[in-house]
Amino acid sequence: MHRLVSLVCGLVGAAVSLPCAAESGPRPNLVVISIDDLGYADIGPFGSTIHRTPHLDRMAAEGRRLTSFYAAPVCSPSRAALMTGCHPKRALPIPHVLFPAAACGLSPDEVTVAEVLKGAGYATACIGKWHLGDQPEFLPTRQGFDHYAGIPYSNDMGTAADGAKSDLGAPIPKPKPVRDPGGDEFGLHGFAQPPLPFLEDERLLYRVRQPEQQAIVEQLTDRAVRFIRDHRAGPFFLYLPHTAVHFPLYPGAAFVGRSGHGLYGDWVEEVDWSVGQVLDTIREAGIADRTLVLFTSDNGGTPRGSNGPLRGHKGSVWEGGVRVCTIAWWPGRVPAGTSTAAITGMIDVLPTFAALAGGTVPADRTIDGRDISGVLLGTDEAGPHEDFPHFRGLVLKAVRQGRWKLHLQSGRLYDLETDLGETTDVAAAHPDVRSRLEALVATIDADLGRDGLGPGCRPLGRVAEPRPWIPLTEP
Repeated sequence: MHRLVSLVCGLVGAAVSLPCAAESGPRPNLVVISIDDLGYADIGPFGSTIHRTPHLDRMAAEGRRLTSFYAAPVCSPSRAALMTGCHPKRALPIPHVLFPAAACGLSPDEVTVAEVLKGAGYATACIGKWHLGDQPEFLPTRQGFDHYAGIPYSNDMGTAADGAKSDLGAPIPKPKPVRDPGGDEFGLHGFAQPPLPFLEDERLLYRVRQPEQQAIVEQLTDRAVRFIRDHRAGPFFLYLPHTAVHFPLYPGAAFVGRSGHGLYGDWVEEVDWSVGQVLDTIREAGIADRTLVLFTSDNGGTPRGSNGPLRGHKGSVWEGGVRVCTIAWWPGRVPAGTSTAAITGMIDVLPTFAALAGGTVPADRTIDGRDISGVLLGTDEAGPHEDFPHFRGLVLKAVRQGRWKLHLQSGRLYDLETDLGETTDVAAAHPDVRSRLEALVATIDADLGRDGLGPGCRPLGRVAEPRPWIPLTEP
């Protein structure tokens, strides 16, 4: 029961300074590498026999696989959870994702993991896809990051003429009629979207056309490597959210055709190369023994990838939509060649990093995540979570409690311990379990709401006159 209470209540009261799990040595550098739309089984450590991922294979051999790590079904909510330590609906209550020139975004009143670490004396950088609001008020530089470089939303949210609506080498699609050129509060949609901007801090650096799309992984990787080298004295926090392997597919020139499995396979192999560049830089700088790297994906993979043995894809609350391949690496601290099935997720990054850095978790608000440093370091195999809700936008779609998962619309109950693929409904055989999970649903409903906004949802950030970084009319 204490885990259920902690899920809903969070940490409220005076500021809480967590004990530092790394207090026996220097505060660790902290790195998060997030791939966009990477499938659960798209990499060797999670069962891929198609894609060659030698750097991730080595990372897993030297680190720990987190096999029950949860994100949201789509990207903006997932990133909000990572940044705030909260269930996405609490910190970013939106029905889907954010689009260019959105009037809303992650509120500046939210306290992000970057702000927590910056307050603890860390240098901070976000290099890659942000997707929590593209207006200046919502950018990473307003949320605790010293430096930002990247595309402020998805790489498909640009113009067809620039290649944002088609894969490398594919025909440019003809523009379709724009139903609402003004968009809505969540931004501009479809063919009304402006050209893709690449930002540096809070200024436009260049327009992203096809050549820039194809160079994006190398560009982000080079910047990440440079940041690590420049801050090797530490401590630093690097957040590297790649635009790959999201549609449209643009693997770098050196990787096109190399995988033998199409553009998608090429791009998976390129992001593996990127991970290798980051880890090699850390090794060469002599800071591997004081650097934690967390590799993950922002949601489950699309049908282009593989989520096996999980059912479903991105956008759903089947395990294939929300359970993501995750690896923790910290030589000498994270036990090598191990795995854990403890329930963990994006919501745990903020409190865990705060604990490792000796930082202060905000305690004037609900924080749903928990310190999972014990899970990462192999001293806690159970983990802090028994219960986990799965929202699709504003709607609660499923809940997990231990081995059990209940899908609300269908009423189907699955035993994930024996049926990871969610194939057999066992609700009739376990009415007591279903009743227990329905009681959990009622508790969540009283907090965040089963549909619509509950009392525990916090306000979005808003601006009066959102503007695109590059006007659609610009040639």
